[in-house]
Amino acid sequence: MSINKKSELHGMQKVSEAVAKTLKKMREYAQVGMSTLELDEYGGELLRSYGAKSAPALTYGFPGNTCISLNEEAAHGIPSADKVLKEGDLINIDVSAELDGFWADNGGSFVLGEDRQSLQGLVDASKQILQQAISSIKGGVRIADIGYLIESKAKHSSFKVIKNLAGHGVGRSLHESPENILNYRDRFNRERFKKNSVVAIETFISTHSTIATQLNDGWTLVGNKGGFVCQHEHTILVTADQPIILTEANEIWN
Repeated sequence: MSINKKSELHGMQKVSEAVAKTLKKMREYAQVGMSTLELDEYGGELLRSYGAKSAPALTYGFPGNTCISLNEEAAHGIPSADKVLKEGDLINIDVSAELDGFWADNGGSFVLGEDRQSLQGLVDASKQILQQAISSIKGGVRIADIGYLIESKAKHSSFKVIKNLAGHGVGRSLHESPENILNYRDRFNRERFKKNSVVAIETFISTHSTIATQLNDGWTLVGNKGGFVCQHEHTILVTADQPIILTEANEIWN
């Protein structure tokens, strides 16, 4: 969406704060021995306390309040009582919601407790690359150039990117134009970021895979060549200078 009124900015700030604080509190709540269903139910309670509704449930009928992906799962993991968190797990939580007609999206990956799988470097790279990408966005910048930045930084850190998952416009629905803010340079994409537009920028940084494939459950995505994938995401307002990070309260860079 494009923000043209103070009321629209206020609406986006309100829903962005709801998803950001929910993500932060879910990260803090996660502990060894807890099921992903229990963690998701906690997230659902938080969203409702802010007056917000789960975006994936509303939009796609997703069987959960949030997407929680573990270890080899790249995205869209279904919360389950059978999935129990263990020391050293790589956990991704993606929280998106609707509130008063406005929508926002954010996510983050982290290692639970001791880094037994040596994945903190991947997590750190994902966070740093997202920070560098967002700081380079302003009105007039080519979307493909941000994709090039993300992939180049990933390669420099000896990682890869998932090419069929992308950031997107957001605001009046969960996914809006521009629909493909990719993690690599699509030389055919001539779109540019527009001042006053709202977009969700997300990294998909991987150890081995470049494509995400869907499991038989119809939701969960895993890498085509195995390994691990980290995702970090902020909803931002594009300006003529540095963007405004609407979901800053999630503290994924801390």
